[in-house]
Amino acid sequence: MFLFPVIVAGGSGSRLWPVSREANPKPFIKMEDGLSLLQKTFLRGKATGSVESVTTVTNRELFFRTEDEYRELSPSMPLHYLLEPFGRNTAPAVCGAALELQARYGDDALMLVLPADHLVKNEAAFTQAVALAAEAAAEGRLVTFGIQPTHAETGFGYIEVPEGGDITANQVLNVARFVEKPDLELAEQYLAGGRHLWNSGMFCFRVGTLLEELTTHAPNLVQGVKTALEAASCSEGAGHTVTRLMPETFGAVEDDSIDYALMEKSDRVAVVPCDLGWSDIGSWQAMADLVEPDEAGNRIVGEAELEGSRNVYIRSPHRLTAAVGVEDLMIVDTADALLVAHKDRSQDVKKIVQRLKASGGELHQHHVTVHRPWGTYTVLEEGEGFKMKRIEVKPGASLSLQMHHHRSEHWIVVRGTAKVVNGEQEILLRTNESTYIPAGHKHRLENPGIIPLVMIEVQSGEYLGEDDIVRFEDSYGRC
Repeated sequence: MFLFPVIVAGGSGSRLWPVSREANPKPFIKMEDGLSLLQKTFLRGKATGSVESVTTVTNRELFFRTEDEYRELSPSMPLHYLLEPFGRNTAPAVCGAALELQARYGDDALMLVLPADHLVKNEAAFTQAVALAAEAAAEGRLVTFGIQPTHAETGFGYIEVPEGGDITANQVLNVARFVEKPDLELAEQYLAGGRHLWNSGMFCFRVGTLLEELTTHAPNLVQGVKTALEAASCSEGAGHTVTRLMPETFGAVEDDSIDYALMEKSDRVAVVPCDLGWSDIGSWQAMADLVEPDEAGNRIVGEAELEGSRNVYIRSPHRLTAAVGVEDLMIVDTADALLVAHKDRSQDVKKIVQRLKASGGELHQHHVTVHRPWGTYTVLEEGEGFKMKRIEVKPGASLSLQMHHHRSEHWIVVRGTAKVVNGEQEILLRTNESTYIPAGHKHRLENPGIIPLVMIEVQSGEYLGEDDIVRFEDSYGRC
């Protein structure tokens, strides 16, 4: 039987700031093996059996970054993208993916819903659990995956099985009810009682069954998503399709989770208990738990020197971090921001992000290196009236034909070949060659070669904000 993984890549992962940002959210965080959580999710879904295609639901601003992540894996099956202008929670995302799968493959298609920001260590156990879930889903059940709890966790919702239920793995059980995140005392009772599982947010549905139940329990949501899909713009490329939802119609869709909209209301819900080595990596404490501690309980990723310190987590991949005489801290270093937090306050990092967002700056949104459809740019230095960037353009890619009102630019090629439109001129620049672009000139940068183009851009002017761009033509639909 064919499976159709649906990867839901939403949320900003604010509790994992400063590594996770709005333009570089949690699914793109690289793990120790060099793969991102998104890539791991893709490979996990692909390995479950006979996979016909993979659908990814994500924000439209993250489409090209997601494509780049998948391209590194050389996918061999069709890829479908459902792009949201903004998040409306999981129910619209799952419903939209189901309607698209129904149109392409029919009611009997089995969709496997996977959040893009979870980690699963035991891949074999996951594949076995999916096989059980797929059988139950094919018979008309709405199947969720319940994680066998290892401790009294207050950060997860729970799934309760009926009296006499045994939550050991490799079986399909009825669900008595879904339970909200409990306080510590109640979580300890759940752990001792043996009838509760962590709610993983992973699901397996027959498309026809899912849409039938959603129409019964959330008819307005289904109609709203259908209207949004009818108004969407669609395109096809080499091996992929893209559906772009419009803000006007998608904004009218109910904001609801699939748990609230359906799973807590339907009488066709089942759960597969799992022991997967699963983590939703919802905080820096959860990230620290993935690292083997030394004899003093310290967990290090990158370069660090510690003296007289205990139970410290340090993530410092780019430069040396030293800690002397400290305990129970989390220290996370990036090129433009440093986080120091007590390990018991890891959930409160999101409060810092909320304040950064309210202040109107960009530290909640971008890193020093910013990803664009054509490649990346890195701000090297900036001051009053100037900014220096390192720009890298992918082979065959080009920036938009654009103009700036307030700044001029000087481009110096460091590596590769640049095809440049500068006013009325079109020129080729090679290593160590440069050109000057006055304010008000139309210009475009393209990499016609087969290796990445690397160049230094020096901006000067009275205003150097990224919003001083007038686009005339663009290969990526940003005009």
